[in-house]
Amino acid sequence: MSCDRGRFDGDYLDALRDCLAQGGEAVLQRAYELGRRAMREGLGLLELAEIHHRALGDLQAQVASAEEQALVLRAAEMFFAESLAPFEMAYRGFQESAATLRLLNERLEEGARRIAHALHDEAGQLLVSVHLAIEEIAHEYPVARPRLAGVGSLLDKIEEELRRLSHELRPTVLDDLGLLPALDLLAQGLSSRNGMAITVEGTRNGRLPAPVETALYRIVQEALTNVARHAGAKRAEVRVRKGKGAVVCLVRDDGAGFDLSEVMSRRGDRGLGLIGIRDRLVPLDGSLKITSAPGRGTRLRITIPLEA
Repeated sequence: MSCDRGRFDGDYLDALRDCLAQGGEAVLQRAYELGRRAMREGLGLLELAEIHHRALGDLQAQVASAEEQALVLRAAEMFFAESLAPFEMAYRGFQESAATLRLLNERLEEGARRIAHALHDEAGQLLVSVHLAIEEIAHEYPVARPRLAGVGSLLDKIEEELRRLSHELRPTVLDDLGLLPALDLLAQGLSSRNGMAITVEGTRNGRLPAPVETALYRIVQEALTNVARHAGAKRAEVRVRKGKGAVVCLVRDDGAGFDLSEVMSRRGDRGLGLIGIRDRLVPLDGSLKITSAPGRGTRLRITIPLEA
């Protein structure tokens, strides 16, 4: 909803004037409603503060004594604080949503870790048992050995597929060795399947906090999957740099690029991928900057602050 700034300024000035003249809960309720209206019409805190400052200046110009000036300031302070209440409530709601989303991501990752463990270890042990049983049967019935060898080859393919699924769900190397080795393995797998050259660079000394490593791994995984599916790129690169107070991850490709506004508005497959990336950054107070244009490739810059 667009904002008619002239009308909003006038309504704010009128309400503030009534607050100075008569006060009371009814006028403060008007301040609260003006705050809600400002949010609906897309005004930010700085814009609302600017409107308040202008209105206060107009009213202060109409009084002369220092005592009257002080009364105006006290009443205006209460009015302005009440107009900010909807913004504060929205911010608290955002914080609660971010905390809930972070907890949900942690539980999803824990579930993925358990499933990956079951696929890699428990299913792998069952396949070993089947291999041993086939060997016993082949020993007892040599004539069936060629056919049993074919069954063994199928089991090998199943085992390879289970390892791949286990890695995509939750690579153990991420937990054991950290982000960069996990990204190396991810890049190798995508390169072998899609023929795209992917390089991974970054500082390999020390570990990042586990939630940050998980988020960056999933973001890079989503980004490179998008590149492989949509970009027609020959090369992609991933760079991770840990600086003072933040970690920065760059993902760049030489593919087809896209119109960012069009993609984000249509919420198609790739649009949903970018939205998913942003959703992962919300609980960590991270930010995403996307640079792309048709025919010029795509560049993602992900920044996540690190606690001291």
